[in-house]
Amino acid sequence: MSTPITAPRPTTPAEAWAALVAGNERFLSETATHPAQDLQHRREIAAAQHPFAVIFGCSDSRLAAEIIFDQGLGDAFVVRTAGHVIDTTVIGSIEYGVEILHTPLVVVLGHDSCGAVQAAVDALESGIMPPGFVRAIVDRVIPSIITQRSLAAAIADGKAHLPDADVLLREHVITTTNTLTAYSATLAQRIAEGSLAVVGVEYALADGRARLVAVQGDVGAQPDVTD
Repeated sequence: MSTPITAPRPTTPAEAWAALVAGNERFLSETATHPAQDLQHRREIAAAQHPFAVIFGCSDSRLAAEIIFDQGLGDAFVVRTAGHVIDTTVIGSIEYGVEILHTPLVVVLGHDSCGAVQAAVDALESGIMPPGFVRAIVDRVIPSIITQRSLAAAIADGKAHLPDADVLLREHVITTTNTLTAYSATLAQRIAEGSLAVVGVEYALADGRARLVAVQGDVGAQPDVTD
């Protein structure tokens, strides 16, 4: 049975991130409330939506954002592509969430064991690209994982090859977060004004934890972020 909404809608980046963290903790502890799914709420939001976060994530079937963060109908404006690759329609969709729906938070949501990242690693190591339009996904992931950071990490570890796919996944999430604000003047301006934050999150499929790996803007405490 769903639980009615009792808390007010978050209006700041820190409030929005705190709400998602709390939801993920409920999901982890198996105390999810599955809020805002009842008939009354469906009727209340039929005329208009007021989400408090844009979540841009991978299309993987195991990465359902509303479930992971224990949110309900109307709470999250969700954009998904395989490997969370960016194109102009993705940026336009995210800007819609920020400009028109006034969401104070954008989340880039990646996950371990990502097929798109592994396909990019396989293509780099074998020199063989996947067939059809899957290649378009790999084409966009490759420059996102082959960065100065990832190459420097490989050199520092004395490796003659790329780091493993899960390490590169973090690099992909960080690069995607940075790319969004580099491409979108709207997002960059809102961050500068303090009305928006863009964060990168790495999700662990097995244990269900969403870990903060990149932040632009102010979301309060940042215990998970590493250099």
